[in-house]
Amino acid sequence: MLRLTRPKQWIKNSFVLAPLIFARAYSDLSAIQNALFAFGLFCVASAACYIVNDIRDIERDRAHPVKSWSRPLAARHVSMRAALLLLVVLYVALIVGFFILPAVTLPILGYIALNLAYSYLLKDKPVIDIFSVAGGFVIRVWGGSAALGVPLSSWMAITTLCLALFLASIKRRTELASAGSGGRRVLNEYSITLVDRYAEMSAMGALLFYSLFVMSTNPKLAGTIPLVLFGMFRYWYVVEAREGGETPTDVLLTDWPLIACILIWGSICVYALMP
Repeated sequence: MLRLTRPKQWIKNSFVLAPLIFARAYSDLSAIQNALFAFGLFCVASAACYIVNDIRDIERDRAHPVKSWSRPLAARHVSMRAALLLLVVLYVALIVGFFILPAVTLPILGYIALNLAYSYLLKDKPVIDIFSVAGGFVIRVWGGSAALGVPLSSWMAITTLCLALFLASIKRRTELASAGSGGRRVLNEYSITLVDRYAEMSAMGALLFYSLFVMSTNPKLAGTIPLVLFGMFRYWYVVEAREGGETPTDVLLTDWPLIACILIWGSICVYALMP
């Protein structure tokens, strides 16, 4: 039942906490509580979306060489009735959470709506599928800003979009390289060369917008730019040399140089933006 909610994927919801740092609100106990509560609600929402996706793709997953045993529903480790019951519990928890922190209601509803559209329609539409995945990350940042009561930074939104497009493009590339077009229906519309170009464009956009944001708003953060470069280089190395990348969270949780890079980046940001 726990694997059905994919707790490893919850690390993606850490984007909810980004506004807490860049709004310099991390010395405010109330702001920290709201940000962490919003993070928790997004974890509940994402868990519900994963269950819906697994229900939708159960037959397709059973034909997949890996998902047939790694996905609890496809592997028949969890019954459909149990999955639906858990889904109802998660939705009830979200409704209760909306009463506690109403500010995140719209972002989370938008996140759920996007994921439902992705599961039932958009995942089979080339290019739209990649932007749909990336849009979920932008909504997470929006949710973090809403929880703090601060406006969503346009710099943060566009940088997050480019970074998420980079990760989504690399994911599609790895799926193509490992399973060909048999892994997803939409992969028939892609080639490795094409998604490589998407990844390169997105990486350049993320670096460019992040650098412009840093240099124009707080030059003290200039030291984080080489770390962002290293992180992208390292991630792509892991994808190419170690055949990772189909599950970005596995790369982030297992590659120690990349983990160290992220921790150092976060530490410098906290220090440089200290109120």
